[in-house]
Formats: sequence, C-alpha cells, structure tokens
Amino acid sequence: MMTDLIDVRITRLPHSEGLPLPAYATSGAAGFDFVAAIAEPIVIAPGGRALVPTGLCIALPSAYELQIRPRSGLALKHGITLPNSPGTIDEDYRGEIGIIVMNAGSESFTVERGTRIAQGVLAPVSRLKWQEVSSLDETDRGARGFGSTGH
Repeated sequence: MMTDLIDVRITRLPHSEGLPLPAYATSGAAGFDFVAAIAEPIVIAPGGRALVPTGLCIALPSAYELQIRPRSGLALKHGITLPNSPGTIDEDYRGEIGIIVMNAGSESFTVERGTRIAQGVLAPVSRLKWQEVSSLDETDRGARGFGSTGH
C-alpha cells in the first residue's frame, strides 16, 4: 500500500557533492539512511564519540520532526550507536544535520566518506497544553515505576 509522500525541501552543502541523498532501501522501510559527508576518515575509539556531518540542511513541514536513529547493523556488528537516540530535528531548524556517533564496541571504528551512519524517520508532532490540577486520578499502578510491573 502506497501512502502519500510528504514534501521536504533539502539543500546540499558543498562537502556533500557526489554523495547520495538519503533514500529508503526498500519499499517497506520506515527509515532512510544518512551518509557521512567527510573529506578524511574519522576514527572513533572504543567509548569515544564524534559529530559526523551529513552536508544536508532541510526544511520540514509544520507539525513534523525528523527522528535520527541508529542503524541496527552498525549496532550489532560494531557497537556503533547514537547516544541521544532518537535525536530530533525540529521543523524550524535550518542548519546542517550532524550525527552524534558513539562507539560502544571494543575496537576502534572508522567512518569513511559515504558510510551509512544513521537513519532518519519522519514523524508527526502533537503539541500539548498543560492543564494544572490539584490531583490526578487514581490507577491500579499508581506511582510505582522502574520495573514495578514485573516486566
């Protein structure tokens, strides 16, 4: 089933010339891959992190965010993750998208130009309006948290 596509404007910075724009790998993929727009390799030591540029700037439509998430293959094979996952690109941000990459693995990891480093997922945003009250309704769970449900 094909859903309606949402237009997102994108600008390519000079250091991303020649690299592919983010794209869905399959027709059923929820996320599309971002690649590293770097001139020289970046080596991330175990426990280290780096800000990896994508060379891309976007303009999201109103009431949407772009979530930045780790790639499962990099996480499993190399321990590469995104420490602020999911990262959020707000609708009013117009700067370059940078990916904070962390090496939770046991060996150094090298990011080369064009390495697929993260995935993006477009998501709708609902805004709330706080309604301050003197008390909240009671539930069976109450204030028990952090594993209190036994699951």
